[in-house]
Amino acid sequence: MTNRTAFVTGASRGIGLACAKALAATGARVVLAARDIARLEAASAEIAGASWVQIDMSSPESIKEAFAKAGKVDILVNNAAITKDGLALRMKKDDWDSVIGANLTGAFLAIQQVLQPMMKERWGRIINISSIVGETGNPGQANYVASKAGLIGLTKSLAQEMASRNITVNAVAPGFVDTDMTAVLSDELKSRMLEHIPLKRFGKPEDIAAAVRFLASEEASYITGAVLNVNGGMYM
Repeated sequence: MTNRTAFVTGASRGIGLACAKALAATGARVVLAARDIARLEAASAEIAGASWVQIDMSSPESIKEAFAKAGKVDILVNNAAITKDGLALRMKKDDWDSVIGANLTGAFLAIQQVLQPMMKERWGRIINISSIVGETGNPGQANYVASKAGLIGLTKSLAQEMASRNITVNAVAPGFVDTDMTAVLSDELKSRMLEHIPLKRFGKPEDIAAAVRFLASEEASYITGAVLNVNGGMYM
């Protein structure tokens, strides 16, 4: 993927950083985007030739500025996400709005920033990181689940709109992956979840990154509108 530029959101740690490393290994120039500058600096130092931009996925202005700094983007990985869990009965509207805003609206606005250059180039890869819960649902996460299910619908619609321009749009739906986001869960909950995973292990960020790297490649040029489940068989 030499001469291609990949822009990865939520790239300062976890799945996003693993995706950035995997794409850099293919020869792509990688732009890491996240909120935390200190983490971004540390993460980009791990990848030769990488650059970084600060981005707040809840702010349309921040998204525009970040992409203006990044320049032409050939591969977009929409990975950034937040959670504000709670039962729907008591969920505050602000918690609903902020999760939908960052995870779904933010991803949509990021896509809008790259479409015209990709159309002009007649080449592009957009990869949205959804979640197993976007397909199965999950109690206590109505806002997060709605945002991740929304990403799947967005992926399928855009895949149809962009196919004639040789731009593929796909989603990756991770299962339970060992990251900072899941580290806070109790051991009891983790062991219960393990019972439902046929492969009997949790995913690694690199497992997700491998799927992203494939979907960004020329080998995946005939795949669009797909949801690639990377979940150890937890949902089929």
